[in-house]
Amino acid sequence: MNLELSEEQAAVRRLAEDFVAREVTPYAAAWDRAESVDRSIVKKLGALGFLGLTVPEEYGGSGGDHLAYCLVTEELGRGDSSVRGIVSVSLGLVAKTVAHWGSEEQKRAWLPRLTSGGALGCFGLTEPGTGSDAGNLATRAVRDGGDYVINGSKMFITNGTWADLVLLFARTNDTPGHRGVSAFLVPADAPGLSRRPIHGKLGLRGQATAEVILQDVRVPASALLGPEGKGFSIAMSALAKGRMSVAAGCVGIARAALDAAVGYAGQREQFGRSIAHYQLVQELISDISVDVDAARLLTWRVADLIDRGEEFATAASKAKLFASEAAVRAANNALQVYGGYGYIDEYPVGKLVRDARVMTLYEGTSQIQKLIIGRAETGVSAF
Repeated sequence: MNLELSEEQAAVRRLAEDFVAREVTPYAAAWDRAESVDRSIVKKLGALGFLGLTVPEEYGGSGGDHLAYCLVTEELGRGDSSVRGIVSVSLGLVAKTVAHWGSEEQKRAWLPRLTSGGALGCFGLTEPGTGSDAGNLATRAVRDGGDYVINGSKMFITNGTWADLVLLFARTNDTPGHRGVSAFLVPADAPGLSRRPIHGKLGLRGQATAEVILQDVRVPASALLGPEGKGFSIAMSALAKGRMSVAAGCVGIARAALDAAVGYAGQREQFGRSIAHYQLVQELISDISVDVDAARLLTWRVADLIDRGEEFATAASKAKLFASEAAVRAANNALQVYGGYGYIDEYPVGKLVRDARVMTLYEGTSQIQKLIIGRAETGVSAF
């Protein structure tokens, strides 16, 4: 794996750094308190091409490779994980999936809007009673002539109240387990589809999170994404790449923790000198620094495997597992460096702790990642 960035990749990183410094970091604390990111950020992300990375230019995308995508999501994660989540879901889980599995008609209808920021996508997989057991969905899509009629609900859906398109997974037959699941592209304004915003989250408070409820939602058969019964495979392929995006965002959180800890340690004085002089403070900072580098390298390896067309799913689970747990460690260590001041939201590290914690839960918990890795090593499924 080549660890040297190309001129194009370096330029994308600089563009993302500048964007975060101007449009994200100054507002992140206020968005967190208000429990809402300023929605104008979506158009700004689209204008810079951040919502179209890796999507072919013929469909309105901005091209580029997966390492460039990781560089952008790392920077966004460093600025505000709620903003990073907008991109990771609308682009990483929805637009990329449409680009890979969609018909020509579906690509032409949705990709230019998604990549420009003219529309947002959300990923409708998790249900109130179904999280890790994604093959056991209760939402049903019943064929009725040339249409499907969908009933059910989805929970903890990122971009849920903002989305124009729901990439929805529903059971289309009574075959047990994942073989009965299909994927659909459902317009969010379809009659019978409603959204309930979820507030009071521990972290990612600025992100639009919702329950999506479907009551006799009718869509044409042309809304089916990929073959009927292949929905679980589509979902798992999307999540494998999505885990790389989450990992990159976690590197950003850990970097923000490192920057905060180093800056504070150099300014805060105790016993007549800055606390950066004390060995145990340096231990906390060094642990964060190692976690940043290790998590980034694991994440870049996934991007490299994808761009070379090689198998990457297990590597993505390793990156997501390590980076998410590393982000929690890094944020906790940074808070420890700050001491009592870290516990109030005037300073950034408390938000980092809260935002990092969910990274070990969504797009596959740490425990699920360990089972995926264990299956790859032993050939035995413990699911």
